[in-house]
Amino acid sequence: MPRLMLTDKRWQKLLQVMKSTGRIYNKPEHRMTFEGILFRLRTGIPWRDLPTEFGGWSAVYRRFNLWSKKGLLNMLFNELAKLADYDWVFADGSIVKAHQHSAGAATKDNECIGKSRGGNSTKIHLAVDSGGLPIYFELSEGQRNDIARAQSLVDHLREVNIFVGDKGYDSDALREYIEAKGGISVIPKRNYGQDIDKGSVDWCLYKYRHLVENAFARIKHYRSISTRYEKLARNYASMVSLAFSMMWLPMYC
Repeated sequence: MPRLMLTDKRWQKLLQVMKSTGRIYNKPEHRMTFEGILFRLRTGIPWRDLPTEFGGWSAVYRRFNLWSKKGLLNMLFNELAKLADYDWVFADGSIVKAHQHSAGAATKDNECIGKSRGGNSTKIHLAVDSGGLPIYFELSEGQRNDIARAQSLVDHLREVNIFVGDKGYDSDALREYIEAKGGISVIPKRNYGQDIDKGSVDWCLYKYRHLVENAFARIKHYRSISTRYEKLARNYASMVSLAFSMMWLPMYC
């Protein structure tokens, strides 16, 4: 029997949240289907190689794809993240290598896969709360600058108090935008060969920015996150949501 990831208490919590969305019924096979999706998340194996203990690989994949279309896994993450502490918010982006098998979707857009000299890649733009737990993320092409999604991250925060970012978020327009929302920005300025007032940034608080880096390190333990195999941005975002949901579960049970 493959190693499972859910205890009875954690599965009951997940089931309770999923049922509250009105998108699924309580079927006995859902637990092993969910475990099969988690096994794929953890190992990154092709769906066809999924162990039979989780059921037929096609049935597990079709259930995952259906839940992804319904936005169920994103809803699950958003519901679990309601416990977030918004006193401090740390933001950053992380590039993920996109496997060659992920670049074959015949769609009208690029599915958040960017092309550069480094190859195909996707970037995860993430905001975490005061405890380093994820509260909101977006996907983009790998070559996109962090500042391109900064205002969107701010817009999706329930509260805007103190926003902490690295030099990739250095923008007077962003600082003014955060202030207009009633918040404070802790973002160091690029040097550009000029003298910078180093006292203008709360460096003590800035040191805690490692919390967002820790969140990326946590989810990249999952093989399906550290390398993107999903062809559709929707399905990869669902996998990322599931990984973040697993970070939140210990806070509940």
